[in-house]
Amino acid sequence: MIVRTRADGSLVLITQNDHARLSGLFAAHWGNAEFEAPRTQESVIRAAAYHDWTWSRYEAAPHYDSTAKSTPNFRQVHSDTVQLSAYQEALDWVAGIDGYAGLLVSRHRTGLWRGRYDAIAEPPYHAAKNIAPELSAFIARNEARQEATLAGFDRATFLVDYQLLQIWDLLSLYWCTSEVPGAMRIAYAPTSYAGDGKTGVPLILKPLGRRRVAIDPFPFEGDTLEGGFVYRHLPTADFADVESFRRALWGAVPHVEAFEFVRKA
Repeated sequence: MIVRTRADGSLVLITQNDHARLSGLFAAHWGNAEFEAPRTQESVIRAAAYHDWTWSRYEAAPHYDSTAKSTPNFRQVHSDTVQLSAYQEALDWVAGIDGYAGLLVSRHRTGLWRGRYDAIAEPPYHAAKNIAPELSAFIARNEARQEATLAGFDRATFLVDYQLLQIWDLLSLYWCTSEVPGAMRIAYAPTSYAGDGKTGVPLILKPLGRRRVAIDPFPFEGDTLEGGFVYRHLPTADFADVESFRRALWGAVPHVEAFEFVRKA
């Protein structure tokens, strides 16, 4: 889960799957005269919308530390054998529905430990260090499967699609991880399939209000893209035990945080 702690100590909680569905929205509306739309559209949108299905098992029973009075943010959840098993189960599930989508989702998962395979220069994202043996085996096994599956597709197209998936993931995280998103530069966004999966143009994000942000250049259809994501608000982070935390989470009313991306004025 994405966990935001407000100044008053209350929690804003966003599931990884709700964050991913926002990525899918961006994928579905990507493309205009300046940016080529995804070629394998349905599979690419499916990959974006389900790229964090790997978190489904965890989010069915999220952790809570009653001593520290906290629940871990997604980057703080350990990739132990249980979590790696959940990752693999989800990767196989997506691949069983759509081979190309599964390939992209698998590449996204391993790429989070491989520095996104250098597909993104900004914001910087470094490869993981001191990887545990079981995680190293998980990465190696899935990278080998990726290469075998990729033999049936066009590699150049895949590299651009993977780069696009990273862009959509970052745009969704931009909204989901911050109470008041600020200025941001994402580099690089591919404008066509002529790229190498690492080049393109920088996207400059500039807030025009709390929930209205200009993107230059604008990569979506039209001049405006309205979006939103589901979140749950817990008035306190203080719970007696993990069961009490989970009951509060599941009993919290879902809210939608709306926002708007617009062309530069």
